Amino acid sequence: MLGILTPPAQASSWTGYLTGVMPGYESRRWTDTGGTTTIKFTDCYSGTWKSANVRLRKDTFGPDPAYATAVFTNCFNGTTATSTGTWSDHGSGDYYFAVNEGGVNLTLTVKAITVTY
Repeated sequence: MLGILTPPAQASSWTGYLTGVMPGYESRRWTDTGGTTTIKFTDCYSGTWKSANVRLRKDTFGPDPAYATAVFTNCFNGTTATSTGTWSDHGSGDYYFAVNEGGVNLTLTVKAITVTY
C-alpha cells in the first residue's frame, strides 16, 4: 500500500518595529488559520516605565474579542533582551495585537517585533 505524505504546515510570520506608540496602539492585521500565535518584542523602551501589556485581539464586526494579556518586562533589559507571549487555540480569523490598553500617556518603542502564527 502506498501512502501519501503531507508535509507539516509551515508557520507564517511577519516582522516590524514600534516607535513612540501611544496606549491602545493596534498592530497590522494578519489572517490566521488557527493554532498558536507567538509575539516577540526585542529591545523595548518606555522612559521610566519598564513593562508593556500586549493583548491579542480578533478583528470582527462589532467589539473585538480579547484574549489574555501578556506582560512584557524582560525586553526592557538591554538591546538583545526579548519578551515573548504565546496564545493557543483561538480559532481562525483576522488578528492583531494592542499595546498598553487603558494606559495613560505612555509611549512605547520596540526595536524588533516578530509575530509567528
